[in-house]
Amino acid sequence: MPMRSTAKKFVVCLENEGYEVSLERRKIYRVLPDADAAKHRLIRVIDESGEDYLYPQRFFAPIELPQAVRRAVLAAV
Repeated sequence: MPMRSTAKKFVVCLENEGYEVSLERRKIYRVLPDADAAKHRLIRVIDESGEDYLYPQRFFAPIELPQAVRRAVLAAV
């Protein structure tokens, strides 16, 4: 069985049309793995409600965070 990465992934929101209450443009969101969603061009993120929901992948861009920033972001959620 292949090893899965346990590293937390992050994206920045570029678009929120239709989801203005749930997503803030230019905000960093944590991604939860969801292979089935990815097949449908969706991404599972923890949104403003604190819950995870599916959104169009095109709304986001993946980002790499420096370790200190990563720790600060994870501590805030």
